[in-house]
Amino acid sequence: MDGKKFISGLIGKKILNLFESSTGIITFVGLAILIFYIFLAIFAPYLVPYDPTKRVGRSLMPPSREHLFGTDNLGRDVLSRVIYGSRIALAVAFLSVGIASLIGVPLGLLSGFVGGILDRIFVLIMDAIYSFPGLILAIAIAAVLGPGIVNIALSIAFVYAPTYFRVIRNMVSSVKNELYVEAARAIGAKRYEILWLYIFPNVLPSIVVVLSMNLADAIMVEDGLSFLGLGVTPPTPDWGFDLSNGQRFILNKAWWAILYPGLAIITIVLGFSMFSEGLNEFLNPTIREGKK
Repeated sequence: MDGKKFISGLIGKKILNLFESSTGIITFVGLAILIFYIFLAIFAPYLVPYDPTKRVGRSLMPPSREHLFGTDNLGRDVLSRVIYGSRIALAVAFLSVGIASLIGVPLGLLSGFVGGILDRIFVLIMDAIYSFPGLILAIAIAAVLGPGIVNIALSIAFVYAPTYFRVIRNMVSSVKNELYVEAARAIGAKRYEILWLYIFPNVLPSIVVVLSMNLADAIMVEDGLSFLGLGVTPPTPDWGFDLSNGQRFILNKAWWAILYPGLAIITIVLGFSMFSEGLNEFLNPTIREGKK
């Protein structure tokens, strides 16, 4: 049988099994939510009815035909800000998780493969970082770096880099003693060849799963920082900032000022969580076999 046909058939069978499993529908619902928000982020300039940073009506106008989600205390259109806010949320999430993986994955590979004193030093440093509550550590770093998308992404990346390190390091420590790795050593494969050609492909699925899970966490942390005033600089549309700003007007019965940014945060985090759960089952044979 042709190799490409075999692999494509195997992947197709896995997808079919996932769809038929108890988490299959949840996975595709989560994927649909993510596609929706990615669509909003990409085409935001063409979808918003108003400039999200400018006053376009009276303050705290309730939802109407002119302003479907109402206006905030500065007369800005809430719908436009929610749509544009998806850009900030996804940009910070992908950037922070990307940086965290670029730090944690190579260090985890090196630490688990080499072992010895180098491993002990890396484990000590990463465990020290991991022992701090994530949000508090991100707040401290963001307070030092200041506002801005890149600074917030760096703050979140520093928090989640130890997660990648711990997962990859533990997997490499167990995989490096497998028979196929010993066989590679026996035929004279170099250390870097063993690491990248034999070990890395076996830990790659775990990297993908952790990455998808951390995207949801990164969005919550970013919105938490913005809620506390440590996120992007106003008047940039941001769900966390708008939530913080809107909660001051609850007594004025301006429920729309916090409802729609809050729903955006909940749904996109739920989408990432649902998708990552199915992705974990798709890539982890142990989970699939346990649910049969």
